[in-house]
Amino acid sequence: MAAQTAQTYKNHTRLDPPFHFFLLPLAGINVLVAIWYLIQNLSMKAGWFLILALAGVVAVVKIRTYALKVQDRVIRLEERLRLTQLLPEPLRGRIGELSEAQLVALRFASDAEVPSLVEKTLAGHMPQGDIKKAIVNWRPDYFRV
Repeated sequence: MAAQTAQTYKNHTRLDPPFHFFLLPLAGINVLVAIWYLIQNLSMKAGWFLILALAGVVAVVKIRTYALKVQDRVIRLEERLRLTQLLPEPLRGRIGELSEAQLVALRFASDAEVPSLVEKTLAGHMPQGDIKKAIVNWRPDYFRV
């Protein structure tokens, strides 16, 4: 197995080629073809084809969104467990105040910098992007798609 590139804030987002370069464009093109067909042949059949094409786009997007939401829930659980082990007692009681987006962003922080970063996050209500930018020692997550 080839060594993976060191993950950073600049390169941590990932594309899933079968989804981003095949399914999504194909669903979009299908809607355009359905619109063109409806314009050329104004009929119930053409209208139904357009509705099915739109349903296909919605299905593709929702299926992707559901998978990402499940990953976020697992990350949230993992991070809550991790934080209970790493945070000092006063901060441990405030883990519930962190939003899902904040917990998802904190997964990239090294164990050493988590306590100070959680403290800053709670004090300043830092959004996900700011949390990621504040991380000095990046802890990679190669499993997210």
